Amino acid sequence: MTPLGRIIRDRIAAQGPMGVAEFMALCLGHPRHGYYVTRDPLGATGDFTTAPEVSQMFGEMIGLWLRAVWEGMGAPREARVVELGPGRGTLMADARRAMGPLAAAETWLVETSPRLRAEQARRLPGARWAERLEQVPEGFALIVANEFLDALPVRQFIATPEGWRERQVGLAGDRLIWGLSGPLPGLDPAPEGAWRETSPAATATAREIARRIESHGGAALLIDYGYRAADRPPGWTLQALRRHAPAEPLASPGEADLTWLIDFDALGADLAPLAVRMATQGAFLGRMGIGQRAAMLAQARPDRADSLADALERLTAADAMGTLFKALAALPPGAPIPPGFAEDA
Repeated sequence: MTPLGRIIRDRIAAQGPMGVAEFMALCLGHPRHGYYVTRDPLGATGDFTTAPEVSQMFGEMIGLWLRAVWEGMGAPREARVVELGPGRGTLMADARRAMGPLAAAETWLVETSPRLRAEQARRLPGARWAERLEQVPEGFALIVANEFLDALPVRQFIATPEGWRERQVGLAGDRLIWGLSGPLPGLDPAPEGAWRETSPAATATAREIARRIESHGGAALLIDYGYRAADRPPGWTLQALRRHAPAEPLASPGEADLTWLIDFDALGADLAPLAVRMATQGAFLGRMGIGQRAAMLAQARPDRADSLADALERLTAADAMGTLFKALAALPPGAPIPPGFAEDA
């Protein structure tokens, strides 16, 4: 058992089973043994690869979007660009090349990992940091988050013949196991097997984004892997990744990444009263011109043509990241449809 696994085991032995959200928060954020505290999880030597690490084109499309939205709102001089969970800083570094005069705006990075902050500082001179969005100064802001919400702690519920129960982590001897709470009062009846996932932290983040944009202006672009009502999964979506392969979430606490799939319809509701537009990642990037950018780069560097084509396919194809990942734009009510989001998106 990992060092964090022993801490969790001892806590459960003393206090009883814990919910999935508490387990996830400890696994990812424990101050000494948490996954994001102890390592750089990205790239070939890590556990997963995000879109900005696949190709510079992803960040460049984000930069074009930010610039277009900013200019469409009158190019306010006091704009801030804010990224939630910026990883190594790759996305923002690539985006800055496409942001034109907006690249000179104050950049704020919401990041808790000391290791990742050090790498971000190397790539993004002049950036400023906050541990929470609430700590970023008020004012007009363009907010970006790529694969951020899916790492916030999630609660899981299932309907049983006795009523709704919450999924928990308990003990069998010294081993961590899954279990269920007792019936929960006050919840609407549902057919047996119905399931729900809720994240108080994700909801609070969305509402803070909405409050800031409604009060001070700006826009948000949120990209994550998730679903809408038409493609809702058959059951709970919590998953673990270790060394680029699926893992059992209870097997190695603190040594595997834990994420869940975002319900984009629920996310859109949490962003009220902002105007929300959605598209698949592939459709969004295509409308922003990633195909043309790939062709330009391949013409300039013929030796990279094959790798550019592979990256383009990985980012946009329906059987890769193009459909599973969704993009959501949130703007003040009445704002024009932003670039990358068609009328019927």
